[in-house]
Amino acid sequence: MSTRRLAGQHPAVASEGPGASALERMPPQDIAAERTVLGCMILSKDAIRDAAEVLEGPSDFYRPAHATIYLAILDMYGRDEPVDPITLTAELTRSGDLDRVGGAPYLHDLVQQVPSASHAEHYATIVRERAVFRGLVDAGTRILQWGFACEGDPAEVADRAQSALLSVVDHGGDTDVLPLSQTALEGLAAIEERSRTKGLRGLATGFTDVDALTSGLLPGQMVIVAGRPSLGKSTLALDIARHVSVKNAVPALFFSLEMGRQELMDKVFAAEAGISLQHITSGQMTDGDWDRLARRMPAIQKAPLFIDDTESLTIMEARAKARRIKQRHGLGLVVVDYVQLMRHGGRRPDSRQEEVTEISRNIKLMAKELQVPVIALCQLNRGPEQRTDRKPQLSDLRESGALEQDADIVVLIHREDAYEPESARAGETDLIFAKHRGGAKATITVAAQLHMSRFKDMAA
Repeated sequence: MSTRRLAGQHPAVASEGPGASALERMPPQDIAAERTVLGCMILSKDAIRDAAEVLEGPSDFYRPAHATIYLAILDMYGRDEPVDPITLTAELTRSGDLDRVGGAPYLHDLVQQVPSASHAEHYATIVRERAVFRGLVDAGTRILQWGFACEGDPAEVADRAQSALLSVVDHGGDTDVLPLSQTALEGLAAIEERSRTKGLRGLATGFTDVDALTSGLLPGQMVIVAGRPSLGKSTLALDIARHVSVKNAVPALFFSLEMGRQELMDKVFAAEAGISLQHITSGQMTDGDWDRLARRMPAIQKAPLFIDDTESLTIMEARAKARRIKQRHGLGLVVVDYVQLMRHGGRRPDSRQEEVTEISRNIKLMAKELQVPVIALCQLNRGPEQRTDRKPQLSDLRESGALEQDADIVVLIHREDAYEPESARAGETDLIFAKHRGGAKATITVAAQLHMSRFKDMAA
């Protein structure tokens, strides 16, 4: 939110009606809290994570200099670089912002006034709350202007006013991450998983040939699943997340930037119960459908599957939320659906390619930090459609070569029947392991049961 714009609006409103004098007051802010949370972040890596989870972005800071310092800290953290007064001074010098934020002495002053870096989340909450109040003032100012203007349909203006107010407080947080159940015990789940997946070093995917090729998804791995639109990327990722959480009670976190929580749950119900997704979405469930779903509901309800459907999610927010879920519930798998819809959240990169490069690097860092496999879904460009066989290649990854470079495994999805409905291979889907760090490349064929929103082993 723009405090400079807000400050510029006050005089205009002051002459237009009652209550204008109140709007000429200083916007809500707490400079001491801003200084202290920045000092905590300079002192402690944990404080950076805690603050980033609470704050919506640099606009939460009232002072522009504080927003600049915050962005610089996030950029350094995102590159896995140490943050302290010396390194931060060098970063701000490099970007040409050091003098504008008050110079090196100001950074040292921020550190000196910190009572305890462990209280970063509390200080960040104060900063965030003041930002929300500033947003309400900003929204109120605009609503006053619309009201005094007496222009347009009153109902439309009222709707715009309601949207302006809701946009101030309708942000993410812990309410965006909801578990299907909080009863799973991580220790018991780990024992059951090891007993069930004899011979696997990592997390079982539920696909026999995939597990045989990879020995399971390993902690710290970044796995890219890529394909053209509507070929089943989300379905495949949800298959793996279901197997991990529903079948084996291992906590999984699914970031969905495209589909809402209800749409994902419909897919989970269809796949688990083996019923038509169209029956679920159209409200045409048969008695047999209800019976099959009822039999699977106890397992679904107990599954530690966490779904976050926050729109415009940044990679820094995702890392902070994933870390919090791991602390509270344990975590075995993270899915990001999908990379091209995600934003970086730090200093605005010069190009979209540079932004995707930073997002890719942070996904890899998240996997390493949390020691869980992270599956990141990606769109491919139109390259496959320009080839005779329509098969995808690594070069088709959109917007950044960093995705291929950072990934440990790259799986390209190919379905002949998506291009030729009468193909002899209708109902078959190729999972092309185009990159497999430390392992063999291969193509694994699975059965597509997309009417039930799932893939299965060919032998099943």
